[in-house]
Amino acid sequence: MDKNNALPNEVTIPAVTMSKAEALAYAQFLKRVCFSDYRGCAVDNDEAYRMVYAGEKIRAAFAETGFAPR
Repeated sequence: MDKNNALPNEVTIPAVTMSKAEALAYAQFLKRVCFSDYRGCAVDNDEAYRMVYAGEKIRAAFAETGFAPR
């Protein structure tokens, strides 16, 4: 969705260019991170759950480009 069609409560983050090693490392991080990791950085459970949800969207985007570690 481009910025002209985005809903008022949505944001589109443009893709970034990174090395394959960086992509694999971050995909591994997203696979391994758990709720307690997010919760430790969040102000409350609601924010932690939003962080988890956002992380899962990023993880899915990595998987679509072939970075889906098992």
